[in-house]
Amino acid sequence: MLKRVDLKRDFDRHRQEYLDAITKCCEDTAFSGGKYADQFDREFADYLGVRAASGVNNGTSALHLAMLCLGIGAGDEVIVPANTYIATAWGVTYTGAVPVFVDCTADTWEIDPSLIEVKITPRTKAIIGVHLYGQPFDFAAVKKIADRHGLYVVEDCAQAAGAAYEGVKVGGLGDIGCYSFYPGKNLYAFGEGGSVVSNTQEYIDKVNVYKNQGCRVRYYHEVVGYNMRLEGIQGAVMSVSLQYLDQWNERRIELGHRYEAGITNPLVTLQRHPSNTKPVYHLFEVQVPEPEKFLQYMKDAGVECNRHYPVPCHLQKAYADLGYRAGDCPNAEQLASHCATLPMFPEMTDEECDMVIDLVNRYKG
Repeated sequence: MLKRVDLKRDFDRHRQEYLDAITKCCEDTAFSGGKYADQFDREFADYLGVRAASGVNNGTSALHLAMLCLGIGAGDEVIVPANTYIATAWGVTYTGAVPVFVDCTADTWEIDPSLIEVKITPRTKAIIGVHLYGQPFDFAAVKKIADRHGLYVVEDCAQAAGAAYEGVKVGGLGDIGCYSFYPGKNLYAFGEGGSVVSNTQEYIDKVNVYKNQGCRVRYYHEVVGYNMRLEGIQGAVMSVSLQYLDQWNERRIELGHRYEAGITNPLVTLQRHPSNTKPVYHLFEVQVPEPEKFLQYMKDAGVECNRHYPVPCHLQKAYADLGYRAGDCPNAEQLASHCATLPMFPEMTDEECDMVIDLVNRYKG
């Protein structure tokens, strides 16, 4: 069975480097935060070209803390794409603010800037754009709207480590960028991890306090804080992985282009990638008729596929109280009801990619 993502291949290839990094962290007992987490923060900020980064325990916490750092709370509203993983909305809700969902475009599947302005009210404080599947959203268009209304722009970069918009790595475009290092991401931890990045030092200073029980000095709590530090072992592991991220992304791009050139089945719709962006193909998402039938067809042929995300945010039961209905975000709903995710990981071979292409082309719905 060809897995949709096979993490063991990476571990086998870099086993000794990972184990050496973990061993050093264990010998120094630098487990909760500490020098290896701090070292990764510096390396990650340098890689992105941003002023500072603050490692946290996961990407959901990164989004939550980003909202707090911008002063967003009860009574506020934040624009959120309907087509994203639910954690994008959780970060807003945890502060007491309300996510206001906006549809995606029919071709890039990213937030549709033309639909944002009508959703802005006097309570709106920020717009979250998601670089979904590793494809940067139309930042310039979103930023123009945000500036016109005095709003913050937060980038959800959970699936886009190393992606770029007009030559600038994502995370350094808006006011704050939020990363997830969940296993399977382009840059991933051996467990959970995340990061908040910014060119505004004040925001990162606030994250450092919030994530550390509200302390700058131990036992002196300035604000109601959280236990959201990045583990030292995860920082040590990702310091190894970060050295290979560009190499891995280039391989993902090769595979993505191979898929795009090879998939010719008229029943299959591919994502559009604007020429002013550098996508990093975290997920290779397609639209197909009868996606559950497609998944079974691929499984029977020895290929694991799955679905991201079969229910759009605005129709999730958790947000039923907001009053959204089917038809409110038609492009997100179309994608959700037809989505399928093909195998994509750097160690995938050309032969495996070609096998997937052949199977996709032979799918008859």
